[in-house]
Amino acid sequence: MTAPPATAGAPVPRHLAVIMDGNGRWAQRRRRPRAIGHRAGARAVNRVIDFCLERGIGALTLFAFSSENWGRPEEEVGALMKLFLNALEREVDELDRRGVRVRFIGERGPFAEPIRARMAAAEAQTLRNERLHLAIAASYGGRQDIAAAARALAVEVAAGRLRPEQVDEAAVGARMALADLPSPDLFIRTGGDHRVSNFLLWQLAYTELWFTETLWPDVDAGVLQQALDDYAGRERRFGLTSAQIGAETTP
Repeated sequence: MTAPPATAGAPVPRHLAVIMDGNGRWAQRRRRPRAIGHRAGARAVNRVIDFCLERGIGALTLFAFSSENWGRPEEEVGALMKLFLNALEREVDELDRRGVRVRFIGERGPFAEPIRARMAAAEAQTLRNERLHLAIAASYGGRQDIAAAARALAVEVAAGRLRPEQVDEAAVGARMALADLPSPDLFIRTGGDHRVSNFLLWQLAYTELWFTETLWPDVDAGVLQQALDDYAGRERRFGLTSAQIGAETTP
């Protein structure tokens, strides 16, 4: 499906966060192995990257593999890891050419060494790119992210580099994953479930949420534009009143 043109002057999210749900169900509906659904989902990733580049969205964070996903059947996890490694080897040069910076958030320890090496290589190769910041959450959990920030602060307090009263929201936020990026403006979850599933719990505090029944492999520019159109019609108040927001934007 071809996306309708963006509305002139409509606000565009600076940072889009996506839970890519529905690969397995997409395959099951076609009576195919779940691995086929994950391959189809990889093609949808390319479409969402294209969309962000075309619309001028500066950051995209994709939930590829949660810390809880390691508990899935061994065969499925193995297929996912193979797909992940192949994608890293196949796509990074093209992403680099298009000005995309790639980074990974989450615990890398559980991954096999070849995958960890490809992650590090992809990050190093694309480090200076600025057109789109692509973050891939792999072996990631939002609670894990907050706990890691708390541990980092505890170490600094114990070492005397930080006083306990200096531990505030800003201090915690500075030690979270993606601390150098703006918080997501828009969160999309495909596949019909209406929850955030331990994804970017700290960062989503004031993010607009959008859910669709569309399974991830079927997501295209048209679906993504629906999300942006809905986002453009919302008033983001960040705890203030509509009158206050209006006063701030009035010249």
